Amino acid sequence: MHSSLRIPVISAATRLNLCSSLVRSTSAIRTMSSASRSLPASLQKVVSQQLEGIHEAGTYKHERIITSPQRNRITVAGTPSAPATEAPKEVLNFCANNYLGLSSHPHVIERGQEFLARYGAGLSSVRFICGTQNIHKDLERQISAFYGTEDTVLYASCFDANAGIFEVLLGPEDAVISDALNHASIIDGIRLCKAKRYRYANCDLAELEARLQEADAAGARTKLIATDGVFSMDGRIAPLDKICDLADKYNAVVFVDDCHATGFLGAHGRGTPEHLGVGSRVHLVNSTLGKAMGGAAGGYTTGNADIIALLRNKSRPYLFSNTLPPPVVGSASAAFDLMTDPKVRDQLLPTIWKNTELFRSLLTAAGFTLKGDNHPIVPVMLGDARLASVFANEMLERGIYVIGFSYPVVPMGQARIRVQISAAHSEEDIRLAAEAFISIGRKHGVIPGSAKL
Repeated sequence: MHSSLRIPVISAATRLNLCSSLVRSTSAIRTMSSASRSLPASLQKVVSQQLEGIHEAGTYKHERIITSPQRNRITVAGTPSAPATEAPKEVLNFCANNYLGLSSHPHVIERGQEFLARYGAGLSSVRFICGTQNIHKDLERQISAFYGTEDTVLYASCFDANAGIFEVLLGPEDAVISDALNHASIIDGIRLCKAKRYRYANCDLAELEARLQEADAAGARTKLIATDGVFSMDGRIAPLDKICDLADKYNAVVFVDDCHATGFLGAHGRGTPEHLGVGSRVHLVNSTLGKAMGGAAGGYTTGNADIIALLRNKSRPYLFSNTLPPPVVGSASAAFDLMTDPKVRDQLLPTIWKNTELFRSLLTAAGFTLKGDNHPIVPVMLGDARLASVFANEMLERGIYVIGFSYPVVPMGQARIRVQISAAHSEEDIRLAAEAFISIGRKHGVIPGSAKL
């Protein structure tokens, strides 16, 4: 009987040994299969040259192996190319999108486990065949109520939501006007549609207005402005209030990807539109369940009921992707429950903003150059790609887990460490991270002498 199934508890040491064995086994499989499945020489040359260039630039991305839940303190075992042979190292985590600390919240975990037991691991189907359970409709209604919108449609990720919306809404007679620093998923989604494309410099309202005028002059049927609510590499908040003013002036639709704002920006955590007082003036919001709201997976579009109905019928990522697994639905619904509870919200939101202000003030006083607005994404600017990589590695040695970003993720010459602050961090965590930044920054000549904490 399924009810008698018992899941064994695996220790951290055993998990680490299994992980190391898996890495070794994978390497052995690659070795055995390379002779029988070798690439054509032309493709092998291209791949090898690109990898060599990435290594030479110091921008090769190593995936570090984490052996703990996602939280403010995590255990890091190593990388796939160099698995650790000793116990994992506990470090402070300053590079997760876990802005509210909900990914390890007991209520979120319990709801996920409850839905796993009640509704199964997955549906083995897309939504319109046999992949819609009552819990999926409940979560869509819950998200709509959170925003005050007419309807919501769930996706496997916000990348899918962005990839699937523009092609449905816009044709050759239409125009899409996109911020130059929009997320890659918006860029890819726009590429799939047949609308005439315009781009404006990041948050440049004069240039946005000029592009709207160009679209009008070209006779565009529908004009859609696409912007991130918060730009993930810069921590910059889009001027949505002024964007909405221009949209009203030129009769344009406003679309916002609010992944790095949902749950914690705005008085009730409803994101950038609420923060800037334009919740009723933004037509469509795409966001994620994989960051502040539980951290598992999934995305959604929320807004006009007719548009949502059209997306259910024509959006290819929705039509041809498996439905969200019940445990993910459960954890997300618990996260929304928490953030609509005034007691929880009034504890978490002041904490994340207090932590953000403290960290920014400490690094600014020390002489670091920071980008962005008052947001938990804190880009510490270093300029050189190799320095960013070395800096991040030395931070890890000091027990602080951060990641360096460089071209092509950010513009050439604008390499940085992107720090992400969480409500789960304590004041001590913030000060320890700042101390490590200052020590390593002085070592590499990024900041001058003797700023005191």
